[in-house]
Amino acid sequence: MNEPFTTAVPPPPMPVSTAQRSRSLQIALFVAATLWFLYVRILAANTANSLGVRYDLGDAQPLIEAMLLLVLLLCGLASLRAIEGRLAPLRLTLGLPKRKTSLAEWGLGAAIGWGLVVAAVIPMALARTLNTELWTAPRAYTLAGFSLLTLAVTTLAYALALFGYGFQRLIEAAGPTRATLILAALTAIHGALTPAPVGTPEMTSLLIEVLAVVLLALCWLRTHGLWLIWGLSFAWAASTGVLFGLPLGGSTSFASLVDTRAVGPLWLTGGEYGPAAALFSVVLLIGAIPILIRATDDYAWQYTRPPLIPAGVAVTIAPPAAHSAMEEAAPVAGASLVQILPSTPRSVSVGEATE
Repeated sequence: MNEPFTTAVPPPPMPVSTAQRSRSLQIALFVAATLWFLYVRILAANTANSLGVRYDLGDAQPLIEAMLLLVLLLCGLASLRAIEGRLAPLRLTLGLPKRKTSLAEWGLGAAIGWGLVVAAVIPMALARTLNTELWTAPRAYTLAGFSLLTLAVTTLAYALALFGYGFQRLIEAAGPTRATLILAALTAIHGALTPAPVGTPEMTSLLIEVLAVVLLALCWLRTHGLWLIWGLSFAWAASTGVLFGLPLGGSTSFASLVDTRAVGPLWLTGGEYGPAAALFSVVLLIGAIPILIRATDDYAWQYTRPPLIPAGVAVTIAPPAAHSAMEEAAPVAGASLVQILPSTPRSVSVGEATE
């Protein structure tokens, strides 16, 4: 009797993934990446100040500081990747993969960040709380260029530090929801310990900082990349500090072409801290969450959907009894075969042909 017909799907290969890495190791890597970022911020600032005193860097000093921050941060994250034994390329590990939609993702983030700032400034303008001065000297354009480059490098460094490596390790250890909550809690603690300018509504600025981290974490969870985060962060900072000349986190060093002072209620202007401390910005950030989710539907489907791995259970189908009986009654091998010859064609008569 023949072997029964079997339909079986082979089990998927066991992936060699980060699941084999211990949770404690992932948490330790997250803590190490966070501490390294806090350390290199101080180191980059001190080094840039020393270089500025020695070589008179002038307007380029903030850009040099940002570049030092980025380089030192990359060196530290690369070392952590080597300690972890991760074989993926550094660019992929840090969340900057090469893909066709990279520029589109960055542009989408920039559009959202710019839109948030515009939505925050329009009520100030309608309430006539903005006092604006323009400076069109050639040096103003040079300062604006340096400011844009500095913000581009700085926002990239912050995106790499918070979401490019550490946040991924935290997700592997605690899951995406818990990782987001932990990062938001740490942001709140850091904001509470950081002194703010006099007159800043500290509770409002702290709430906005936490909401901004949640929004950026959502950017990562929807795209598994830093392009959207980088574009949003850069557009927010550049629009606030350079385009509108408003205080950026209490700093007015980025205002060159446009210098704006907002005089009005703190819930609308944020005082000396800027829109990042205005209560109205809380509403804008909350409203940006569903917009972000809707705008990233395609990216979430393309980059975050788990791959479909074929799997199944072996199924053995027994042949019907009649089929088995026919196989048993079949002639044994070597039996003579009956040959059926074609019949001899009959000739057609003339009478039949004429009918």
